[in-house]
Amino acid sequence: MAHSLHLTITVDVLASEAELTPAEAAVWQAARAATNHAYAPYSHFHVGAALLLEDGSVFRGNNQENAAYPSGLCAERTALFGWAASQPMQRIVGMAVAARPANGEFTLAWPCGACRQVMTEYEHRQQHPIPLLLPGPDGTIYRYRSVGDLLPFSFSADNLPNPHSIV
Repeated sequence: MAHSLHLTITVDVLASEAELTPAEAAVWQAARAATNHAYAPYSHFHVGAALLLEDGSVFRGNNQENAAYPSGLCAERTALFGWAASQPMQRIVGMAVAARPANGEFTLAWPCGACRQVMTEYEHRQQHPIPLLLPGPDGTIYRYRSVGDLLPFSFSADNLPNPHSIV
C-alpha cells in the first residue's frame, strides 16, 4: 500500500545582513563582489559564489558564459572546482551565492540542478555539512544548515553499482 514520505528542511530567514555572523558576512560580501567579475555577455545575469574555508580564507567563483551555450559554467561550480583544484585539503565551512542583472540590484536566485548535485557531492566528499546563504526576497537572506537541503534525494556514489558485482 502506498504511503507518504514527509521531509522537513529548516531555513532561517534573516531580515538583513545585520543578522549574519562576522564569518557569514565575509562570505556573503565575497559572493556579492564575485558578481563583478562574471562573464555574462549573453544572459546579462551576473552570479557570484564564495566558499569560506576552515582557515578563514575565502575562495570565489562566478558564472562564465560562452557563445556555445552549453560550454559555459555556473558560479557555484567554478568556485567548487577551482577550490578542489587548488586547496582541497581546506574544508569548506560556509558558502554563499549572490545574483544580479547587469547594472541591477541583487535578486533571489536558486542554484540550478547541476549545481545542487555538485554542491551535494562536495558536501559528501568532506563528510561535513556546508552551510549555505542565498538571497531571499526584499533583502532577506536564507540560511540553510546544509547544501544537501536543496537536493534531498541526490545521486551519490552509493547509487553506483559495485564494479566487482558486474558480470
